[in-house]
This record gives sequence, structure tokens and C-alpha cells, in this order.
Amino acid sequence: MVEWTDKERQAIKKVWDKIDANKDGAEALIRVLIVFPWTKRYFKEFGDLSTNAAIAANAKVSAHGARVLNELDKAVNNLDDIKNTYSKLSVIHSERLHVDPDNFRLLAECITVVVGAKFGASVFTPDIQEAWQKFLSVVVSALGRQYH
Repeated sequence: MVEWTDKERQAIKKVWDKIDANKDGAEALIRVLIVFPWTKRYFKEFGDLSTNAAIAANAKVSAHGARVLNELDKAVNNLDDIKNTYSKLSVIHSERLHVDPDNFRLLAECITVVVGAKFGASVFTPDIQEAWQKFLSVVVSALGRQYH
């Protein structure tokens, strides 16, 4: 079990309260698909992902990015039980979708980039980033749990 300090809990909540899951989630998934193009193989049913412009304009990509970020709300509200919070989602990604679990880490990196760019250094300080990245690492671990 992960131990959270009050300062970490406050930092995570501070970031989460300022996130626009629809906009920021879309931006994060678009970034994943562009920066890590091999991840497109999991989204073949989304249509045209052949260019960066096509990815950015793809409504299915944006909608799925929003869905993914909205799912983080469950973790924010269950900091002490993230592993069980995502147990079913881990099974789905492992057994049905066959997603390489490293993709969760790539997405977490892109979420961090989006959040950092959105808030800038005055809000997304190293202390805030430290707590946020710890949070996302726990989420990534929980999502990859079924693979172990």
C-alpha cells in the first residue's frame, strides 16, 4: 500500500481540480499517438491516424482521451485503494485488449507534459510534480497489475 502525506494529497487534489478532463485528456492521448506512433495499433477502429493533423482532428481520439482522464477521478477519490479501483480495468486491458502495459507509463508521461504546460512552473512546481508523478505511477502500477 502506498503511503500519502497530507501535502501529497493536497497537491494531487490541487492539480486535479484544475484539469479539464475533456480538453486535457484529448491533448494527452493525441500526444501519445504522435510522440509514440506504435501506440496507434491499439486504435485501428478510430479511423484515420495517418498524420499528426488527422490524429489531432480525430473525434474518437479526443473522446477516448477525455474518457481516460475522467477515469483518473476514481483514483483521486480513492487514493488509499487505487489498486482495487482499477482491478477490472487492468483485466480488460490485459485479457481483452492485449495492451502492452508500458503504454500506461507513456500515457502518464504525456499527461504530465500536458499538465505541466497548462499550469506552468508557478503552479506545477517540483513539489507538486513530485506528488503528481507519484500518483500517476501508482495508477500505472494498478493498471499493469493483471500482467504480473
